[in-house]
Amino acid sequence: MSSPELDSRITIDALRPEDYPEWLRLAQGYKTFYETELPESDYQHTWQRLLQAQTVHGLAARVEDQLVGITHYLFHASNWSADVCYLQDLFVDESARGQGVARALIEQVAQLAREHGAPRLYWLTHHTNARARILYDHLATHQGFIRYEYPMG
Repeated sequence: MSSPELDSRITIDALRPEDYPEWLRLAQGYKTFYETELPESDYQHTWQRLLQAQTVHGLAARVEDQLVGITHYLFHASNWSADVCYLQDLFVDESARGQGVARALIEQVAQLAREHGAPRLYWLTHHTNARARILYDHLATHQGFIRYEYPMG
């Protein structure tokens, strides 16, 4: 399947230390969408992990040097193959939605996963996330799995 040209105004690059205020706004927007509240200390901890880029990684989408989207991803072991890539978080500012930002972020993670030798890139979303699922259904294949979480606390 061929994909349309990406908007040339969109650039995808690493998160920068000075991005913290805008990253925080977007990360909080992501967590709000999924009805999750976190203390500021959790955001600070995650930010430090993203900047270290050892176990979790982050990318920024910029339009005219303004941070409008973020994604976080990681590689993890698989019993049946080389490490696979999990795209854990993806969020685009409402003002930039529908302009190809999310697709550009996913395509960049896919490229990095290929370079890492990952045979698979996957992500989860809530079944009610209809707008995002339109893009996801275009880019990827829903495998029909249902997620369960065992309460640990």
